[in-house]
Amino acid sequence: MPDHSDRVDSYLICGTPRTGSSLLLGLLESTGVAGHPQAYFRSPDEPLWVERWQIRRTAGGGFDYADYVRAALAAGRTDNGVFGAKLMWGTLDEVVDKLASVHPDLAGNDVALLDRAFGRTRFVFLRRDDVLAQAVSWLRAEQTARWFIGGNGEIGGDAGNGQAPRFDADGITHLIETIREHNAAWESWFATWEIQPLVLRYEELDTDMVAATRRVLDFLGLHLPEGSTIVARHQRQADELNRQWVQRYREEVTDGRGDKPLS
Repeated sequence: MPDHSDRVDSYLICGTPRTGSSLLLGLLESTGVAGHPQAYFRSPDEPLWVERWQIRRTAGGGFDYADYVRAALAAGRTDNGVFGAKLMWGTLDEVVDKLASVHPDLAGNDVALLDRAFGRTRFVFLRRDDVLAQAVSWLRAEQTARWFIGGNGEIGGDAGNGQAPRFDADGITHLIETIREHNAAWESWFATWEIQPLVLRYEELDTDMVAATRRVLDFLGLHLPEGSTIVARHQRQADELNRQWVQRYREEVTDGRGDKPLS
């Protein structure tokens, strides 16, 4: 029998947009032992999850956050009891604040609040070495309102009903700065709370999805059931237009010294 003594109750995929997080969630779900991870705690989506899960509304039309967490855990667990979700930077503070309203005795202690809500929790820090390519992908997703293709049960993000993609050097620069700030914020938060996350890079995921998924399973103390396969549920979105924008940005934008492309 496999030893599950080191197995966690929950895990959170932490990162910034366009690091392959949706792809990784689908790969982990395909194992059958790593929960049904989704972006359950993104504020704009919470009312949609409330409707899907038929959570009772309050007299004012709101909902009890403790009820919401219980419903998320029920939806996000596999039969072995493991729960998974993803958090982008910015969502973390919102979740912690809401959990503090449920567990006021733990207010101010982020890790204790997360452990109270989710049990023994581990963290996977998903980041991307090529920040320029990430920013280009992010800008295009925002413009087109298409954040992924494929998937399995996401609330939204694949409508593709936005605008036609348009090159915007200033927009790309802003997103590069945002990505760097958010990555630094994650690193600071991990250090503050003495958390040692598994650091997984988009480039690893892109090179060998199965090996990257197995790394996460090992980190979580989970074992792929015999005969199971790891299957992608999302399609690659980057295409020639992304490559053209990256090249154009490198050619047109410098880091302010006039001699080095910003990347």
